[in-house]
Amino acid sequence: MDGLLIPLEHVLLVAGILFACGLGGLMLRRNLLFMLMSLEVMLNSAALAFIAAGARWQEADGQVMFLLVLTVAAAEVAVGLGLVLQIQRRYRTLDMDAVTRLQE
Repeated sequence: MDGLLIPLEHVLLVAGILFACGLGGLMLRRNLLFMLMSLEVMLNSAALAFIAAGARWQEADGQVMFLLVLTVAAAEVAVGLGLVLQIQRRYRTLDMDAVTRLQE
């Protein structure tokens, strides 16, 4: 059974790559929905790192932190999508640059 375990370094590398992709999407995309999806990818990569670390040291702390991250991500999606709907109704666009220009 020990031969089926994935090394911690590999999981952390994947989590780092996912976090970098999410950060890149957050910085480069101006569409509000894409920004929320990028933020969700970043939260999921952090959750993956917590699960891997908890499994490595055989502690339940990683799973507890995963549940916390999952709860925060669900709240972020609920609030974020509510804000997206209000911005879409008010400004008729989801482009953050256009919303900033319209506010001026």
